[in-house]
Amino acid sequence: MDTRVNPVRERIARVRQALARRGAQALLVPSADPHLSEYLPGHWQGRQWLSGFTGSMATLVITADAAALFADSRYWQQAESQLLGSGISLVKIPTGAATHHIGWLVEQLSRGQTVLADGQVLGLAAAQQLGTALDGAGITLRTTDDLLTEVWPDRAGLPSAPVYAHTGPEAPEPRADRLARVREAMARHGATHHFVSTVDDIAWLSNLRGADVDYNPVFLAHLLIDATRATLFVGAGKVPAALAAQLAADGFMLADYAQAAPALATLPSGSTLLVDPRRITLGFRQQVPAGVQVVEAINPSTLFKSRKSGAEAEFVRQAMAQDGAAMCHFYAWFEAALARGERISELTVDEKLSAERARRPGFVGLSFSTIAGYNANGALPHYRALPESYAWIEGDGLLLIDSGGQYLGGTTDITRVWPIGNITPAHRRDFTLVLKGMMNLARARFPRGTLSPFLDTLARAPLWAEGLDFGHGTGHGVGYFLNVHEGPQTISKAVPEAHMAMEPGMITSDEPGLYRPGQWGIRIENLLLNVPVATPENGAFGEMLEFETLTLCPIDARCLDRSLLRPDEIDWLNGYHSAVRARLSPLVDGAALDWLLLRTAAV
Repeated sequence: MDTRVNPVRERIARVRQALARRGAQALLVPSADPHLSEYLPGHWQGRQWLSGFTGSMATLVITADAAALFADSRYWQQAESQLLGSGISLVKIPTGAATHHIGWLVEQLSRGQTVLADGQVLGLAAAQQLGTALDGAGITLRTTDDLLTEVWPDRAGLPSAPVYAHTGPEAPEPRADRLARVREAMARHGATHHFVSTVDDIAWLSNLRGADVDYNPVFLAHLLIDATRATLFVGAGKVPAALAAQLAADGFMLADYAQAAPALATLPSGSTLLVDPRRITLGFRQQVPAGVQVVEAINPSTLFKSRKSGAEAEFVRQAMAQDGAAMCHFYAWFEAALARGERISELTVDEKLSAERARRPGFVGLSFSTIAGYNANGALPHYRALPESYAWIEGDGLLLIDSGGQYLGGTTDITRVWPIGNITPAHRRDFTLVLKGMMNLARARFPRGTLSPFLDTLARAPLWAEGLDFGHGTGHGVGYFLNVHEGPQTISKAVPEAHMAMEPGMITSDEPGLYRPGQWGIRIENLLLNVPVATPENGAFGEMLEFETLTLCPIDARCLDRSLLRPDEIDWLNGYHSAVRARLSPLVDGAALDWLLLRTAAV
């Protein structure tokens, strides 16, 4: 094999040699770390390093004579391009939660053979499902080896960014109160102890933030809670002494990051430990002594942090206004620069828009890498322009911009599509159908407790009626100065589960799309807040919720096919633009104000 053509081939060869030395026949590499995070520190970017695929979600499986990457439709085009020459096949799966790699492994291997997977990054629920399938086929799953340590010579170390407190008016609930709420939930489960690994849960519970993961203000830590102590396992030196003293006063003790597993191993016999099987790895679960009863349920903090308080919701509204003002300044510059004939690339969009956000009060950083995709690049839902690969914004077509910011008072995420030059009736039709789906969901009313996946069809119905669809979910939960993607709710084709119930205070994205590979992509996204609504029946049929649209930015009416819009839909759009104009006008001036007034004119 010629390994000089593509470094990935050389890395795969190293893996196969290491497998042979261990008497194993396959390696499974998930996109995960010991916290089961979506976005990973460099130390755990093994799937990316081995495959060359840079998307945030996929599973890689390597055997002695085959290698496959399992990715969903958001990444198919990107994966096909990045896997060229690697010797790795792309297996297209319907959703990121699909488990096709398990069946593939069973087909590839024979009875008596062995699969390696690092139990320290393999989710407990995923490990249980994998182990059951392999065991049924007579295949052994070994989870004690981290093969990457052997084959990855320049592997990054652990991040060392300092931890800081989220304080001031934007942090309205003290950490001691949050800890008390979690202990009350533990008592309802009959648990004496509770182990938490998910970094956003820990950041929320402790009112701490960090910078260990790009775009998400979180830090690497584990947390073990009992009736009297909350032990935070975090890297040495990451928490300043003064902050450590404040934490101690609120019932949080510090311990070294590496001591989390030993702490679980020494839990007293007869105790009851609460863990979330989807938010803890197999490696940590295996540390729990046999004499400890284990209760599996969703982390209470996951439910609590999804429900923003009234005070938090008000800070989010303020953050949305600042974010909208930044976009007004950017788009005013952008349209004027194009009119002057300046050459603008997708990279310029990222640079200029990020700079405008950085000027706004309370801004901390971006909430994800900006997606600025022109024409065919817009058809890649998770596209990112890079210095070695980007497009110039010239000629005719559609520009999709998906971007967001982290503010002390909230997290933003917005997508808009803008016409460049002359656009076609086909562009307008696609844009309007997507907008109809977005408005359909935004205008919904539903009983409190409705399982969020049930709402998905509202956004898809206008597209389905025309034989169209999109491959990603319609909506994800959004954190409060935390991860831009959070649960438990998801508006998608996911199988509904009890913990996905819609409750007041939840913030969810509304982002249907339509993608024509090689041509253009359209996605229109606002963030929505669940709020109670009075009905003529005065609650006789239960409490009802509706959505408050939080995002403030015009939707470009130049892309509309007005013949496809009903009068009530035009009224909604005009009402939205009226609210955007009223909220943003006091925050902008000059060319930005002129642009705002122009783009919010009534349709």
